[in-house]
Amino acid sequence: QVQVTESGGGSVQAGSSLRLSCIASRRTGTNNGMAWFRQAPGREREFVAGISWNGGATNYLDSVKDRFTISRDRSSGTAYLQMNSLKPEDTAVYYCAISRTSFASRTSDSYRYWGQGTQVTVAS
Repeated sequence: QVQVTESGGGSVQAGSSLRLSCIASRRTGTNNGMAWFRQAPGREREFVAGISWNGGATNYLDSVKDRFTISRDRSSGTAYLQMNSLKPEDTAVYYCAISRTSFASRTSDSYRYWGQGTQVTVAS
């Protein structure tokens, strides 16, 4: 059984930064794309950022493009999401996911393994 574990969430003020981490058990995902999704109360889960298997390609939700950075360390099977200039509208549960392929699609159906999520709350 593969486990995906997120960490780094918390409650912060607007304008602050947080760094989320994601690690998969047994280093699963080393050759797979990885991504972060989020889900706010009453809203559908949405793609936030994705990174290809070797880190060579990244893509972002437009509203976070200039504020968030996704990265990964293949040797440890870890992915990160650096979130700067946080806004109240970034408040959500953030989920890490491992793609079925080498790339990171924007659609959730493309992902095989999911973490339980970590809460990010941004106060105004």
